[in-house]
Amino acid sequence: MSTKKPVLEVRNLRVEFPNRRGNLVAVDDVSFTVNEGEVLGVVGESGAGKSMTGSAIIGLLEPPGRIAGGEVWLDGERIDNLSQEAMRKIRGKRIGMVFQDPLTSLNPLYTVGRQLIETILTHQDLTEAQARKHAIDLLGEVGIPSPEKRIDQYPHQFSGGMRQRVVIALALCVNPRMIIADEPTTALDVSIQAQIIKLLKRLCDEHGAAIMLVTHDMGVIAETADRVAVMYAGRIAEIGPVQDVIKKAKHPYTEGLMGSIPVVGHDLERLTQIEGSMPRLTEIPRGCAFNPRCPQVFDRCRVERPNLIDVDRSSAACWLHATGTSKTEAAE
Repeated sequence: MSTKKPVLEVRNLRVEFPNRRGNLVAVDDVSFTVNEGEVLGVVGESGAGKSMTGSAIIGLLEPPGRIAGGEVWLDGERIDNLSQEAMRKIRGKRIGMVFQDPLTSLNPLYTVGRQLIETILTHQDLTEAQARKHAIDLLGEVGIPSPEKRIDQYPHQFSGGMRQRVVIALALCVNPRMIIADEPTTALDVSIQAQIIKLLKRLCDEHGAAIMLVTHDMGVIAETADRVAVMYAGRIAEIGPVQDVIKKAKHPYTEGLMGSIPVVGHDLERLTQIEGSMPRLTEIPRGCAFNPRCPQVFDRCRVERPNLIDVDRSSAACWLHATGTSKTEAAE
């Protein structure tokens, strides 16, 4: 049995966007934990609610978005109900963030060293010289060559992959307990993606930090994550150990995602195509949100929304796994 403690606990999280017609629900009843030293991958199509969940956790929802229900706990302390001032003290120090585009994450007017040093001094009681040495060590740790020289360069003097390494150094500079990485490899070429993923995994192991890795790429999840949560229309469709979910998917949506990935050495005439598209927040159907696109849909799916059902070591929000569902009923 694992002795690792949960760093992040998300309980029944709900995110709403009020408008003239009522409240649009972007994240609905989402629950998961991330343990120390663990990488939890969060995957799904665009609009599934992945990044919205990360933004809610770190307190960076764009107005009028708001947390309308549920709780977020960090190392046993509830943080979703803290003031903005209190959350500013947590961001950077206890929760780090790696955004999708490193060029927009860094201030182009300041050297990378100044940005690292200011962050370190904000959260740690160090002298300027000590902070600079720590910043140089961090740049070296994330693979920046000649860090003692490059610390005084500006973001535009770095390649895309090197900028992303700097952003990771920023996220790690005060040894946070939790890192939320939102599509950290999307803007990078394949070879650099592999390096960044390997770096994140190594740093997670060495620092004991927990990582929530948000991506649409199941290949990245397979290489990096320990567990994976598959999201659809603001809810978790399936969650479990990454190899279980990838090799023995329990939800038809996960099966579709896996079937759409080409596999080297497998002679497939056609990849799987999931018909249709993610529903808009104003058009989420009754029952299971995936039912209009599901090849295994039956009557219950169209009228009753499933919660997560334990299946082996995973859980899936699918009536196919409900007690009493017959093969005949599911095939109709």
